[in-house]
Amino acid sequence: MFELFAQSEAPAGFGQFLLLGLVLGSLYALIALGYTMVYGIIELINFAHGDLFMLGSFLALQLAIWVGVTTADASNTSIVLTILLMLVVTPIACAGLNMSVDQIVYKPLRNSPKLTVIVSAIGVSFIFMNLGLFWKGATPVKFPDLIPDTNLVEGSGLRFTWKDVMVIGVTVPVMIALTLFVRYTSLGKAMRATAQNPTAAQLMGINADRVITATFGIGGALAGVAAVVYGLYIKAVDYQIGFQNGLYAFTAAVLGGIGNIPGAVLGGLVIGVVGELGKAYLGAKWSEALIFGILIVILLFRPTGLLGARTREKV
Repeated sequence: MFELFAQSEAPAGFGQFLLLGLVLGSLYALIALGYTMVYGIIELINFAHGDLFMLGSFLALQLAIWVGVTTADASNTSIVLTILLMLVVTPIACAGLNMSVDQIVYKPLRNSPKLTVIVSAIGVSFIFMNLGLFWKGATPVKFPDLIPDTNLVEGSGLRFTWKDVMVIGVTVPVMIALTLFVRYTSLGKAMRATAQNPTAAQLMGINADRVITATFGIGGALAGVAAVVYGLYIKAVDYQIGFQNGLYAFTAAVLGGIGNIPGAVLGGLVIGVVGELGKAYLGAKWSEALIFGILIVILLFRPTGLLGARTREKV
């Protein structure tokens, strides 16, 4: 779906493709942050994260329908309130759903082999995907076009709209806030302690299960924020967007150094830029091959990712 948007609206030119790649990369990064939060604590590749993001986009769409604001013809006040409602309700709902899955599915498997938990995550992913299929059907659904496409750099040969500003304006503050939260808050310190050694953290009085549940809540909230931003930017959603964008986001997290917050953002930006430049100069059919080829080359020389630190072996 990103490809359709890029080809239909982006003017030709290196600068435009680079700019579009940075914006799309920011979207990938926003989704990847949820992956990297969970993996950084319990080393679980939560394959259901992408489909949680998809359900969040459906919920944001449903909220707009319920309040009756589905076009840009509504008043500015109604549009702003609707977007704020999406940004509040959707992350809360996704956080609650993610924490529920942790309690029902992942917590009983805490001491099981990692492969068991990964297979369970894949199962949850299919459940979420089928919930989305039941909810909105198999046909892509138009998302309310609430943010204007006005070109802010008219006459420059580039196209940079309020939607582009929104994507970057959400991703960067979220990354900074997460970094500060993990580094300076008591819960963030507990997360880092649990990530290093859960047993030692419990001996020091940290409730590891509570920390892990909180991490799933934060990861779910991030998926909810990404869902709203994605819908407002791309203007269409369907039940398969979780798989496609979840794959790109997971790749971004691995490329940047999974478990590393700035790394997830860097990985997303790299994938976005490489993908758009690949489509522009090699053709759309080579874009994904180029992305994953570069991923393989980088991991051959730096297995921990661009910003990843050397740690014990992970699955």
